[in-house]
Amino acid sequence: MMSTNISAATSTTKRLQGKVAMITGGASGIGKCSAMVFVKQGAKVVIADVQDELGLSVCKEIGSEETISYVHCDVTCDSDTQNAVDFAVSKFGSLDIMLSNAGTCDIVDLDPTLPNILVAENEDFKRGFDVNVFGAFLAAKHAARVMIPSKKGCILFNSSVASVINLGGDHSYVASKYALLGLAKNLCVELGQYGIRVNCISPFVVVTPTLRKVMRVMEVDKKKIQEAISASANLKEAVLEEEDIAEAAVYLGSDDGINLVVDGGFSLVNPSFGMAMKSLFP
Repeated sequence: MMSTNISAATSTTKRLQGKVAMITGGASGIGKCSAMVFVKQGAKVVIADVQDELGLSVCKEIGSEETISYVHCDVTCDSDTQNAVDFAVSKFGSLDIMLSNAGTCDIVDLDPTLPNILVAENEDFKRGFDVNVFGAFLAAKHAARVMIPSKKGCILFNSSVASVINLGGDHSYVASKYALLGLAKNLCVELGQYGIRVNCISPFVVVTPTLRKVMRVMEVDKKKIQEAISASANLKEAVLEEEDIAEAAVYLGSDDGINLVVDGGFSLVNPSFGMAMKSLFP
């Protein structure tokens, strides 16, 4: 058992003290929460996003120019990503953590007949890979460019529980999240020799503003959505919040730190067999 003194010291230690982090898609949702938690844990943060007004507002909300800055970055644009990384190094002197968080899921619907490959739009499928995979590739590429000479660093991808269990979601989203896991594993092989760690975080459903928008439930109470989602989880009463994913990123980005699944045990069990048995013996 840990002593009281050790526990107190641990709770007050800033686990990211002295580190510089860049978070793509950091102006809202999980990215914004991660920026807040990272700064709280002692990191200096650069938010890279296309939502300029919102990104600047978030920076003012979280801290001062000495701790957090915003840079415009379309993650599908090589020059934007390169400039964002160069900005982080110029502003804060290094880059220790790249959290590739920007993502998209353009076709989410409550219609149980989806996904349907026969009606899926080709351009929507490509768009999903452009943002979720190519964007992550560019983030890793330019992060590695500055991390390799330093012989240290951490690259994190926000993937999804869809990378470990099939939920029947949008084809582009699911396939791209699987691809992220493969990219992370491949980068581990290449970058480990330089002391660079590469990991995935795979959350279950977190009710972010973006999720509510694509699910077309903007007017539905957040708690009601969470209750509906949690009903399908193995660990009852477990509700995932943005901060849970941010804390996972802190753990992997710190010096304490696979594919870290944050899902309340959802992916541990397939309820289909039990449901089938209940239908036989009502």
